[in-house]
Formats: sequence, C-alpha cells, structure tokens
Amino acid sequence: MAAPMLRLFFRGWWSRAPTPSGVLPLGSRKAHSRAQGLLAAQKARGLFKDFFPETGTKLELPELFDRGSAGSFPQTIYCGFDPTADSLHVGHLLALLGLFHFQRAGHNAIALVGSATARLGDPSGRTKEREALDAERVLANARALRRGLEALAANHQELFNDGRPWGSFTVLDNAAWYQKQQLVNFLATVGGHFRMGTLLSRLSVQARLKSPEGMSLTEFFYQVLQAYDFYHLFQRYGCRVQLGGSDQLGNIMSGYEFIHKLTGEDVFGITVPLITSTTGAKLGKSAGNAVWLNRDKTSPFELYQFFVRQQDDSVERYLKLFTFLPLPEIDHIMQLHLKEPEKRGPQKRLAAEVTKLVHGREGLDSAKRCTQALYHSSIDALEVMSDQELKELFKEASFSELVLDPGTSVLDTCRKANAIPDGPRGYRMITEGGVSINHRQVTNPESVLVVGQHILKNGLSLLKIGKRNFYVIKWLQL
Repeated sequence: MAAPMLRLFFRGWWSRAPTPSGVLPLGSRKAHSRAQGLLAAQKARGLFKDFFPETGTKLELPELFDRGSAGSFPQTIYCGFDPTADSLHVGHLLALLGLFHFQRAGHNAIALVGSATARLGDPSGRTKEREALDAERVLANARALRRGLEALAANHQELFNDGRPWGSFTVLDNAAWYQKQQLVNFLATVGGHFRMGTLLSRLSVQARLKSPEGMSLTEFFYQVLQAYDFYHLFQRYGCRVQLGGSDQLGNIMSGYEFIHKLTGEDVFGITVPLITSTTGAKLGKSAGNAVWLNRDKTSPFELYQFFVRQQDDSVERYLKLFTFLPLPEIDHIMQLHLKEPEKRGPQKRLAAEVTKLVHGREGLDSAKRCTQALYHSSIDALEVMSDQELKELFKEASFSELVLDPGTSVLDTCRKANAIPDGPRGYRMITEGGVSINHRQVTNPESVLVVGQHILKNGLSLLKIGKRNFYVIKWLQL
C-alpha cells in the first residue's frame, strides 16, 4: 500500500460520495436510466469518445453522475493543460467544453495548469521531443494560461447560464505540489508502484522508442507525473474522473492503475476527440496550425472566420461539439440550411457561439464589425471600429499617424503613407482607378480630403491600393 508520504493529503466535504471499494450502489433500473443522461447526451453529441476502464463504466460511471439517485453527491472531474505556449488554442476547446458540461450538470470541474509537467514535455502523439522550456518561460505561460481559463469560465458563467444550479470551476497548478517534493523521496515512494513493462507498453512510448530520435528519460517520466496528478486530486479533492484528448488514454490508464494499486478504489477516464485540419493533421502549436484563443495571437475576427469557413460536411458535427445548443435546435438549423445553403446559417451560428464563449459579447460584436467592414465594404462598420480592430483586421497593413494639414489631397495622403511610388507612376495609379479610400474609389489625385467621407468619424482612413494592399491612417489634431 501507500507509503506514509502519500497519505498526507486529506479529504474534505467534497469526497463524501461513496467510494468504489464496494462499487457504488446500483439502485433501481429507473435510477440507472436517469444516470445515463449526462454521459449519454455527450456521447450522442460526439463529445465523449472513449470511457476507461471499459469494464465497469457501463454501470458504475453513469451512477457516479446520477445526482437523482440515493446517496449520490456532486463529483469532481479534472483536465490538464500544459503551458507550452502562452495561450490555449481551438484544439483545447473540446476538453474545456467537456468540463463545462459537467459543471452545468452540477458537478465540480478542475482545470489543471501543468507548470511542472510542461518542463518534461508530453510525448503523446509526437514524433520527436519537444523543445525544452526554461522555468521562467513556463511560469509566464502558466500565468497567461490561467488568465485565459478564468476568462473562458467567466464568459461561460455570464453568457450561457441556463438557470440550473451549477458546480464549481477551479483552476489549479501542479507546481503547487511538485515544488514540495524531493526527487529521491518521490522516486522511493512513488516510483515503486509503477512497472516498467506496463509503462513501456504504452503506444505513445512504443512509437517514440521506434523513432530515429528515440525517447529521453524526461519524456518517459511524463506519464508518471500525470498519474500522480490524478492521485493528488483524488486524495485532496475527491476527483474520480480525468478528461483528456484521445491521445491521452495511455496517461489516463497510468493514473487509474496507480490509484487502484494504492487505494484499491476505481477512478475513470473519458476522452474527447482530437480536432484536425482538412489534411488530417492535429490542430495545435506543434503542427504550426493553431487557432489561438488569446486575442493577441488570433483576433476575434480570425476565430469567427475559422468557424464560418467550415465545410457543410463538418458544420453539424462542430455545432454538436463546440456549442451548448440542444440537439433539436441543431437539427432545425440544419433543416433550414438545406433550403437556403447560400446563407451559411449553421456556419454563422457556430462561429457566433464559439466567439462569444471565447471573447465575450464585445469580441463577437468586434468580429461581426470586422466581417462587415472587410467583406461587405460597410462604411458604418468602419466608422465604429477601434484602432485595435483595424490593426487586427489588417494585420499586414501599414499603420500611420498623420497630421491633417489644410488642403491635404488624395495624392498627398497616398505619398505620406508611402502607398504609391513618387512621380508620374503613382499619379497614374490614382487616375486609373487603383486607389480607394474607405471602400470608395478615388480617381482625382488633387481632391481635397473631406471629413466624413475620406476621414471617418473615428478619425481613421482605410486606404487600399490595388486589390490587396491596405494602409490604415489615423489622423491627428482633427
């Protein structure tokens, strides 16, 4: 059984649920039918992919979440997020939505920032070792990740509340317990409970061992730390379920085996599907195709457009995975889509729901303004856009601050913004219709700028040269 150090963690009120040493009381068939609700609903949406262990999860796991049966209590579920970058991305959203669905059903969710495990690097699903991160970088990333998780949880609470009593949502960092550990003590008390043959048999380990680069001890030890995380949360918070991507099944199995060996009790794992690109590559930082949830890295407009551009053959699945919309409502949206596919109603609803969750109402409004300004040439949208929105929308555009002198002409403006070449060639670009200001073509180089036409109410001008070259001008001293 566990060495004394492993028994230091105490249990609080949250662990009053019956322990699986005798398994949970099964109750009546009617109670079991109710119990299937939460898990079956997410399975039907495609959000919950696999359940572990297979033996027992058909009865014990549903009973664990049946708050209507006698003796049942709110449960605690966790999912880990390693701070290998300073932002979450779309690939993390499904696991986070899984936590939210449990919270909405009255259970307690823990988002675990893995400051300690990020230093090792998870080998799962990787063909080569991650680039090592120093402690200072990991700490900065962890702070940013924590802010991102808390912001998403706040948006969820504020904008998607359904009136039911919800469970709690807590953000923790595994550095809190590993900082107190001494290496030799940890290996002596924890290491003896892991069998090398079992660890080596994991598919993620096998794949790396057969690769040209092999596998470092650092990476190999990752699954031990993730298993210990699960054990710590089980002991300290009564956490009995770990949620993760389908590539995390091996790590979840290690946690289950460790806890079962130490306590004789059962815990469970649930996986969510991995989101891939059109080429089948996993979306994420490592693949270089991440769609970030931090506004500084991916704007609300870009996030919105990522989902608006989804193809018809995937949009229904994404509505089920990425939103809280009831399945009958999704069916209705898809039926309307069959009648008017050109309106792209499901894609717009999907984009709106995700953008609102990630960036709040203001972020969704910003995304819609940018969409109107860029794709519908809306002057009204341009006039209410902030400097930040314009910079986000026209990332490659040159941004200039100019003083509006009396008599400033179209030609003067283009030259001061370095948008056209000097001499006759630049002059001809205007006269030949290659220049527009605020989506309006200008052909007279000598035209004097007019406030309200060439200069918007927010003091900005959007200068476009040719088809794709944009210049954003902020006028000073108006």
